[in-house]
Amino acid sequence: MKRLILLFVGLATAFASSAQNPSWMRYPAISPDGTQIVFSYQGDLYLVSRDGGEARPLTTHPAYDYEPVWSRDGSKIAFASDRYGNYDVFVIDANGGTPTRLTYASSGDHPSDFTPDGSAVLFSASRQDAASNRQFPSGGLRELYQVPVNGGRPVQLLTTAAENARYNADGSSIIFHDWKGYEDFWRKHHTSAVTRDIWQYNFADGSYTKLSTYEGEDLYPVWDPSSDGIYYTSEMYGNSFNVVKRGADGSMSQVSSLENHPVRMLSVSNDGLLCYSYHGELYTQREGSDPLKVTVTLRDDAKENDYEILRASGSSDFSVSPNGKEIAFIYRGEVFVTSVDGSWTKRVTNTPEQERSVDFHPDGRKILYAGERDGSWNIYESEIAREDEKYFYSSTLLNEKALLDNPEEEFQAQYSPDGKEVAYLEERVVLKVLNIESGDTRTVLPAQYNYSYADGDQYYEWSPDGKWFFVEYLPGKQWIGDIGLVAASGEEEPIDMTRSGFNDWGASFEAGGEIMLWGSNRHGNTNLQGRGGSWDLYALFLTQAAWDKYRLNEQEYELWKEMKEDEGKDDDGDEDDDKKSKKKKKDDDEDADEKAMVYDMDGVHERKARLTPMSGSYGGGFLNKDGDKLYLFSYVNRKWGLYEWDLYKREMESVASLGRSFGNWELDKDRKHVYVSTGGGFSKIALAGGKTERVSVDAEVRLDPQGEREYLFEHVWRQTLKKFYVEDMQGVDWAFYKEAYEPKVKEMTNNDDFAELMSELLGELNASHTGSGAFGGSYGDDQTGVFGMLFDWTQDADGLTITEVLKNGPGDYKDSPFKAGTVVKAVDGREIKAGENPWGWFNRKAGETVLLTVSNDGKEEDVRIRAISRGYENQLLYERWVETNRKEVEELSGGKVGYVHVRGMNDASMRTVYEEALGRYYDCDALIVDTRFNGGGWLHDELATFLSGKAYVNLVPRGQDLGHEPMGKWKGKSCVLMSESNYSDAHFFPWTYKTLDIGPLIGTPVAGTATAVWWETLMNNSMYFGIPMVGTIDWDGNYLENQELQPDYEVVLTPADAAVGKDPQLEKAVEVMLEGLE
Repeated sequence: MKRLILLFVGLATAFASSAQNPSWMRYPAISPDGTQIVFSYQGDLYLVSRDGGEARPLTTHPAYDYEPVWSRDGSKIAFASDRYGNYDVFVIDANGGTPTRLTYASSGDHPSDFTPDGSAVLFSASRQDAASNRQFPSGGLRELYQVPVNGGRPVQLLTTAAENARYNADGSSIIFHDWKGYEDFWRKHHTSAVTRDIWQYNFADGSYTKLSTYEGEDLYPVWDPSSDGIYYTSEMYGNSFNVVKRGADGSMSQVSSLENHPVRMLSVSNDGLLCYSYHGELYTQREGSDPLKVTVTLRDDAKENDYEILRASGSSDFSVSPNGKEIAFIYRGEVFVTSVDGSWTKRVTNTPEQERSVDFHPDGRKILYAGERDGSWNIYESEIAREDEKYFYSSTLLNEKALLDNPEEEFQAQYSPDGKEVAYLEERVVLKVLNIESGDTRTVLPAQYNYSYADGDQYYEWSPDGKWFFVEYLPGKQWIGDIGLVAASGEEEPIDMTRSGFNDWGASFEAGGEIMLWGSNRHGNTNLQGRGGSWDLYALFLTQAAWDKYRLNEQEYELWKEMKEDEGKDDDGDEDDDKKSKKKKKDDDEDADEKAMVYDMDGVHERKARLTPMSGSYGGGFLNKDGDKLYLFSYVNRKWGLYEWDLYKREMESVASLGRSFGNWELDKDRKHVYVSTGGGFSKIALAGGKTERVSVDAEVRLDPQGEREYLFEHVWRQTLKKFYVEDMQGVDWAFYKEAYEPKVKEMTNNDDFAELMSELLGELNASHTGSGAFGGSYGDDQTGVFGMLFDWTQDADGLTITEVLKNGPGDYKDSPFKAGTVVKAVDGREIKAGENPWGWFNRKAGETVLLTVSNDGKEEDVRIRAISRGYENQLLYERWVETNRKEVEELSGGKVGYVHVRGMNDASMRTVYEEALGRYYDCDALIVDTRFNGGGWLHDELATFLSGKAYVNLVPRGQDLGHEPMGKWKGKSCVLMSESNYSDAHFFPWTYKTLDIGPLIGTPVAGTATAVWWETLMNNSMYFGIPMVGTIDWDGNYLENQELQPDYEVVLTPADAAVGKDPQLEKAVEVMLEGLE
């Protein structure tokens, strides 16, 4: 009996321990009667009493379920779920059961309300704009639809963006918040034109009324059930999102006064009980009263196992052992060593944290790597413990020790050629050397010579004798790197070896240290963006002897080789005893120090040669031991290959094909083989003959998902602390927010919640280019095929009526039966009836031939057509938008004004501008440069320079006018059209244009986002986050970040205008450009 009592006590304890007090509950929605709250937690929906208590699960699916909304009678709940790879609308009985899928397009569908009678669900999605819509065809501008609750065809209510829309009681109008342009949804504290506003739409007259006036974010509007007023969240009363109320008369009042964290996801019951999430916990509140926390407990099974087994594969971060029999590599942040024959693989590290930058010791018994542990990056060394074990892959015991374990960040370490010292980077930009025996460190290249944009972008290489380094560095106050030679002693300043305004990279010591081989674009075709283009490999000869040898012709080189061979022979033609002795001594002592090099620095910059026969896309290269052949990795015909270029015969041969993917490479000690990471593994390539052997990796990773997420949170927080563009974090108490969010990481079980949590954290910085996200998509996801036609989605009738056939789409051809007014009656023989939802019929049809039955003037025929992807159709929609604008400008200006749209700040867009401005519009008097919905890049200076042309001379042969110089610039009037949707470099460009006084800016203000970003992919390869790192400061000392750019002519494109095809911004631009023209 006593044993039974103990058993029962143990069971009770086990059950009690399973109860949780969750602290990351999001997307709450209170029931109409105010008795229950549905919320999302760990990707499922739960129901709990408004008074708190134990929550019960409503959905239990591996997919991510969120955004629940109640029907007006409280009987049903609609929600979004990615069960088929993208978010669709589902509906479930409030008492539980099996959800019913309502939407079937791969567009991302987000429910926000039911109709007042409960017959349909309101949702927003980016599917198809109405043909009349004049807005840019952006996926962010989601239309508004409703779909019958029992299933059927979605009907479009608004062609303009309307998010979190809510019906009023009689269904005569809706309120919503808008979306104007790019910015992370979870960003806080910013005020600019791009922030969301609250609007009301009236169905009777089709009118839009803007209800909010605050310059910051206004979100989640809900109707006050006791009046025509509304509640929503805003920061207008302080530095945190809180609930505010707008009365029917426009008066404003504050409802909640919570601090430090935002109020999110607002809902309200029929009797006025507000409900929201605050810092991951649920609250209710009545106007005029304090908020009440809803204490929730859960008794739920774990959503994921405590470990997961992954199969390891290759990596671009690897090192080959000195004997060529092992490869150390990084996978999922762990160090592994595999035998080159692929039969054995050993896991060296086993930590939740990340390791990287692996390097073999010259003796082959030690491995060097960096690990981000205990609050910083440190340098670690693992050694084979047992003397009777020769290889890592077959070893039983390993000893790990920290060579450097300091508060400073220390990584990217390399052993010296003799293995006695370790070079490494401190705080990403300081090159230092550690003497392993003494523990002393010295600085080789101080911080002033470099800036690290992304981890791993700094480069250095030991010389063979261990006395020098090649480094990439910034010799002056310009962000253009050169190659430097710096003494390993740390006692000398770096010598600039390239002295170039071009890009120089990847210097290596070749031919025993006598040649510097590197890459540069100085002879390549630089793109119109002013960067990139094609490359070449060059040699700088560090000794006169090496230079003299290189300048020999083929016949002279053959004689030179014969003389060298004769020098080592005795009178009988055999190898002399002295040479044999020297060779044997070298073979017996492979670890002997390399002969110290003496460089001829006088005139070294003139001893330079371009080695590659043509510019191209190269992934690096190297010379053979004799220095007479160049091996280069080149991208030709859409695949990588290894090629051999004979420097004296001037002949090129293919050595090996590498396929479409190519990561990194490393030579073996004898330069007879090169190891390449490609296709998720490694290949060993013999330089003589090109024999390629695949190195398979047979290893498993036992992953701790929770430990990894806790590490990733720490990594993101500290990485941002180290690299954010201002050291004071814009006054944010960054440590406070780490302490606030870090405990919640233990509750994360999926990337969606985790990314949202990190976005909330990063959003506190009030900076552009922040936030986190998850990479999605898999082969089996729904993918809607489309036909390059616009349909009338506003009515639910038999068939689908075409409103427009997109130019160059599959339905646009001579004598096509597809035209405006054509009715598609059936798809693959399946008749389209009123009340049926055909979207699901198009799933996975892209690229396939579909049979459409069409009716024109009552005459039906079957037509075969090849469906296209949504991405293809979006390109057609973009071209349509540009053509519409172009035609309007030409018509309004009588051909005097040209029009170009700059889609991105990149080379492709610059080529379009160049082609259009100097081609189609060469004889126009003025040019409208439209930058609306440009997400950025890096083109501001090139584009501004192109538009700043001033004619200074005429070209006239025998009286014929051939134009003016400059011929490669626009010399007429111009203006820039901009809007709230300009972002990043699309803010920097109009700012540059205005600062240089080139012409006027027209449109709406642009948020200050001219800051360069690094979007880092995290160790799990399924998530990313952004850090704005390089700020831009005007001559008055002000950062452009958060400095809103004002137009010279402010014109708003309202949703009412856009919906009916009007573009007053474009009309104003034409008007301004015509002023003063004859």
